[in-house]
Amino acid sequence: MLSLFDLVAGLLVLTATFAWLNHRFLPLPANIGLLIMGLVASLLLTGLGMALPGLGIRDAVAEKLQQIDFYETVMHGMLAFLLFAGALNADAARLKRRAPVIGALASLGVVLSMLVIGGGTWFLARVLGLPLDFVWALVFGALIAPTDPIAVLTTLKSVDVPSQLETDISGEALFNDGFAIVMFTLALQLASRTGEELGLAKAGALVLLEAGGGACLGYFTGLIAYRALRAIDDYAIEVLISLALVTGTYAFADAMQMSGPIAVVVAGVLIGNRGAQCAMSKTTRRYVFGFWRLIDDTLNAVLFLLIGLEMLVVQFEPSLAWIGLAAIPLALAGRFASVGIPVALLRRWRAFAPGTVSVLTWGGVHGGISVALALSLPDSPARSLILTATYCVVLFSVIIQGLTLEGVVRRSTRASEEGSSASLSP
Repeated sequence: MLSLFDLVAGLLVLTATFAWLNHRFLPLPANIGLLIMGLVASLLLTGLGMALPGLGIRDAVAEKLQQIDFYETVMHGMLAFLLFAGALNADAARLKRRAPVIGALASLGVVLSMLVIGGGTWFLARVLGLPLDFVWALVFGALIAPTDPIAVLTTLKSVDVPSQLETDISGEALFNDGFAIVMFTLALQLASRTGEELGLAKAGALVLLEAGGGACLGYFTGLIAYRALRAIDDYAIEVLISLALVTGTYAFADAMQMSGPIAVVVAGVLIGNRGAQCAMSKTTRRYVFGFWRLIDDTLNAVLFLLIGLEMLVVQFEPSLAWIGLAAIPLALAGRFASVGIPVALLRRWRAFAPGTVSVLTWGGVHGGISVALALSLPDSPARSLILTATYCVVLFSVIIQGLTLEGVVRRSTRASEEGSSASLSP
């Protein structure tokens, strides 16, 4: 049995090695390159294990990976740091101006995505004769709803997009994870029969407690951290305060059954704006923001490598391959509905940049959160089906959508510029 230190050391060594190889020899974005290399390594080890079963290399590596609880690692480890790091760079004034749009995309959009994907999966399973109750199909719809904010935010750094569209993309990416996890929790309660008495009023109260309570908690703890930062000027202590803010807020939110992701996002926005402007010196800002960028890059590299390596320990049934492949267009359809309907409803009161629906739809990249939620499911007839479909959607979205997202954004923004020029010409 390896110790925690041994596991962390092995992961960091492997991540650093693959990251160097990708940077040196492959023209791929870092996170996508690491996922592909982890996936290739998993397939090679599986093939080696089938060709030379006596060596036991594949089983030995899989045994070590099984010691890593992917759900706990992501949901109660990496996620808090990743979301805080992303929120730290968000512009609070722009988020406030677009609050109705971001709120609709991150709440109504998640519900629509869950219903479209869940309903479509349930219908498809019936056609294929697979055992899948409607409530378990909703569970799948809920766990596919959260998008990976890092993939989207990273793309925005390399593409010049209209500020309005950038705010909508980054704001929705930061906040929809928390609401999607809340909906997943409710759907799982119903599917597991622990929520048989869960009426509409009680469900609404739970959503309000988790989402609203998480936002209030994040603002409160962020305000405490802000006052602590303002009282001193010592970058080492202030970096430590930011670490304590993230871990303490997320842990307390979990204990109070509030949304930890929403709490750390709100705290991150407060510290990244009001805290940076009024409570940090220039030196402190450089160290705090540099520290969190390093945390962000390191944890993302480890996470995407883990997604690829998890193929070694996840048991897939070949008979479920068809529904896994069919889940890909269903996920895209759900994402399109979750973006298109709120935009159509709000267009009368809010302006939208051309290409908003197409960029947000294709930019709905699914990552570690969806895999972690799928792996957390209890044993049931639906678990294998949901896990297979989740992995198919995640691999497609990270590799195909992730590699082409920059091109989609460029084409959409170019089309909008050409349209503006044409409208101004006599």
